[in-house]
Amino acid sequence: MAFLADSLARVKPSATIAVTNKARELKAAGKDVIGLGAGEPDFDTPDHIKAAAKAAIDAGETKYTAVDGMPELKAAICEKFARENGLTYTPSQITVSTGGKQVLYNALMATMNPGDEVLIPAPYWVSYPDMVLLAGGEPVAIDTSIDTDFKITPELLDAAITPKTKWLIFNSPSNPSGAGYTREELKGLTDVLMKHPHVWVMTDDMYEHIVYPPFEFATPAQVEPGLYDRTLTCNGVSKAYAMTGWRIGYAGGPEALIKAMGKIQSQSTSNPCSISQHAALAALTGPQDYIAESRVAFQRRRDLVVSMLNQATGLKCPTPEGAFYVYPDLSALIGKTAPSGKVIETDEDFANELLEVEGVAVVFGAAFGASPCFRVSYATSDKTLEEACSRIQRFCGSLK
Repeated sequence: MAFLADSLARVKPSATIAVTNKARELKAAGKDVIGLGAGEPDFDTPDHIKAAAKAAIDAGETKYTAVDGMPELKAAICEKFARENGLTYTPSQITVSTGGKQVLYNALMATMNPGDEVLIPAPYWVSYPDMVLLAGGEPVAIDTSIDTDFKITPELLDAAITPKTKWLIFNSPSNPSGAGYTREELKGLTDVLMKHPHVWVMTDDMYEHIVYPPFEFATPAQVEPGLYDRTLTCNGVSKAYAMTGWRIGYAGGPEALIKAMGKIQSQSTSNPCSISQHAALAALTGPQDYIAESRVAFQRRRDLVVSMLNQATGLKCPTPEGAFYVYPDLSALIGKTAPSGKVIETDEDFANELLEVEGVAVVFGAAFGASPCFRVSYATSDKTLEEACSRIQRFCGSLK
């Protein structure tokens, strides 16, 4: 009898974490490495949020809270959804978890039965398919390409839906492509979903506030109120407020689903960190200046990276609407030979050779379900990005 669960054979470790760890190991060994794999802002958490956490510690707010979030934080989340998204939720429709990832995982664990299918537009965040597999469901990728700016169309969505489809996981702006869907594009997709009442929508709105003019963010239940009763609108403080390590995610949705997710959480992690919840409360209710300030920096970095990568031999890099990633296509480099003599047959080959030759760590596109591409995170300094892109240009130019 095997000791480890059979379900583990269905999943693989996170490629983004693996790349980040490899870059750290090479740096520790003395190699000059620039890591462009990490999916987190390089800015510090705003001071007023840190102050709220310190005050919570001093006030003794170090005990258990309600399993799925303290009441005052749930109330603030309700206010946030109403203020920014035009969505009305009551506290009983809100869940707070240890990061956005746990929100998604709880929802899948609470709803998946064997044979259930979950539609996932590709490229996708690396964890989506594996979470579906762990929950006993079947991930079904909806393939896109650079020709559609890595976005699905109503026709692609409609063709992918079957009687077994339970969820569509929808991420805009996207990790890894940064692609954001306009209201008009969203309306086309929600019109399709209205024809299929058995399909629920799980949105991942984590990059809501990292968007660049003239793009304006919208979420599916906001665009089509008819989807409200079968949408789980997921978000968190990680990206918007540079709070990745604080681990607070949240969602609003139908009360029965939220209650079921709470049951999962009650028997796994129980409540999120009490101090982190107080910090998240300060983030949502306090000054919002940081969001606009960081957006200016991210947009400047985006424009720098897109410009330099499009000057690299064989790369095509779309200009994303949001997040802090670009997703260049390297089709023209497949079949070329690296200075080491290695033939570039896949985007993983490209990423490995780039790391070995130039010391730049990126994540290969196959990990996100769309090849041949790679992801660059531009959540680092302008100077570092300029150097990294110069190295990528040099490497691409060296391929024969």
